[in-house]
Amino acid sequence: MNKMATLSSIKQWAEDDRPREKLIQKGRTSVSNSELLAILLGSGTRELSALELARQILEKADFKLSRLSRFTIEDLMKFKGVGAAKAVSIFASMELARRKSEEGNEELITIRSSKDVYHYLKPWLTDLSHEEFYVVFLNRANKIIGRKQISKGGISGTVVDGKIVFRHALEVQASAIILAHNHPSNQRKPSTQDIRLTKKMIEFGKMIDLQVIDHLIFCDNNYFSFLDEGII
Repeated sequence: MNKMATLSSIKQWAEDDRPREKLIQKGRTSVSNSELLAILLGSGTRELSALELARQILEKADFKLSRLSRFTIEDLMKFKGVGAAKAVSIFASMELARRKSEEGNEELITIRSSKDVYHYLKPWLTDLSHEEFYVVFLNRANKIIGRKQISKGGISGTVVDGKIVFRHALEVQASAIILAHNHPSNQRKPSTQDIRLTKKMIEFGKMIDLQVIDHLIFCDNNYFSFLDEGII
């Protein structure tokens, strides 16, 4: 059988099987992740339909959207049939999803536990292929008055300057801070450097009467809290 005959384009399929028409007629819950991605792609190649190309991309991401969201525009363009325009469309859709999560987390005002911090910072510190370091600033009532990305590094780590951390804390008149960074390796436990940095920050905070409440290490699906583990 001719290979081209078996790989029909989406336009040649029954209307109920076309992702775009399926979404319009049956609603968003009727379409799979592959079909949604195929809609973003719009078209495939001479050998692959948009849906087959979408499945190929998702397979590379182990069929997990969290891993797909880590793909850069350059990563997406490595797939045959995905040019700059298609790659940007996929990347932009992932970014919109992340920003939607941010909006929901802005409603979180008071920090009562490490889980509150985790959910607040999750949109910024998960699904990253590099390490980033954030600080959350709190007032005396443990209400969030701001957050700041302190540094951005590579896969193995990022450099954190304590002077910058406390300068920002003093600028917003914070009464306490919470440190947070991610491990792209998904290694939950802190490194020796993480522990050393945390202790250094705590000691400096005591000198200026500014408490370091916790330090969280983010992985894709869980986290490590220095406070919960009794290290702070």
